Amino acid sequence: MKLLEGAVDHGGSLGRARALFPNASRPFVDLSTGINPHSYPLFDLPATTLSRLPEAARARDLIEIAASAYGAPSPANVAAAPGTQILLPRVASLIAPGKALVLGPTYAEHARAAAIAGHEVTEVSDFADLADADLAIIVNPNNPDGRIVERDRLLALAAGLRARGGLLVVDEAFMDVGPREYSLAGDVDQGGIVVLRSFGKFFGLAGLRLGFALSDATTVDRLETQFGPWAVAGPALEYGIRALADIGWQDAMRASLMDASARLDALFGRFGVPVAGGTTLFRYLRLADAAGLFVALGEHGILLRHFADRPHVLRAGLPGSQEEWQRLESALAEWAARREDQSKGSKQ
Repeated sequence: MKLLEGAVDHGGSLGRARALFPNASRPFVDLSTGINPHSYPLFDLPATTLSRLPEAARARDLIEIAASAYGAPSPANVAAAPGTQILLPRVASLIAPGKALVLGPTYAEHARAAAIAGHEVTEVSDFADLADADLAIIVNPNNPDGRIVERDRLLALAAGLRARGGLLVVDEAFMDVGPREYSLAGDVDQGGIVVLRSFGKFFGLAGLRLGFALSDATTVDRLETQFGPWAVAGPALEYGIRALADIGWQDAMRASLMDASARLDALFGRFGVPVAGGTTLFRYLRLADAAGLFVALGEHGILLRHFADRPHVLRAGLPGSQEEWQRLESALAEWAARREDQSKGSKQ
């Protein structure tokens, strides 16, 4: 379908959405990302967070709180960075170029980052194939379908890779809303494991650019040496410190997201759109007319995530307000009615 040729490679670009759907209703309802639409409450920051270089003591505070929040063995097992995206090629460079296997389909940047690091990259669909890798990469829970790999299987894979000098990278960007007992954060001291954690998605502050790599202390030292001092900006330090320590907000938000994702499933179900997976931050849709639904909603100013290499699937994030829910419901109703009319016409 020609209209989809210019679609975005990643969600969240309203500039590209405007180019793709120039006549759409405004403002756009951006459901193309897995970012929480209900961000951590904003608060006033001291002017010094912008006018002075970040203090080393605040960076240490952030690492200590992150280690506790994520269940790392100790603060020595945590490196902070300006977003996990910037960590990907650096983590892939922790071992010499070799065979990188990515369990897919998944977030495309992992393959790109491994290639930048000099690896020969292949996407595999069978978990067992990862045993042959020098660098094995898994997103858990997976983006976009929410697939989960059990912790015992990951640890067994890590042990095999470690024995050969390999590395297992587990991207837990959505583990804040996943089954946390499956996280490898507490196992990174064994060596040969890097766990990535994203701050911006669950806390709804993606523009802040904050992420973490969890690994053995030696690997953490290597990553921190690459970044040097002041890797994390002052405002990100302050938001990270407060939000990661706010357990009450986190627990309440997880419950709220469960309710919202159930509501979204029910809404899609009413109009015959099957939900095939996902997390409570995004839903994974699989249907024959995925392209038609993408366009129909886009023309109403509602942006989903489509995948050029998987034309029958879509990903939908959560509406952030009652008005956005109503706009989505109205657009889905119009799309479903049009399909029904077309179906009746083809039978006459």
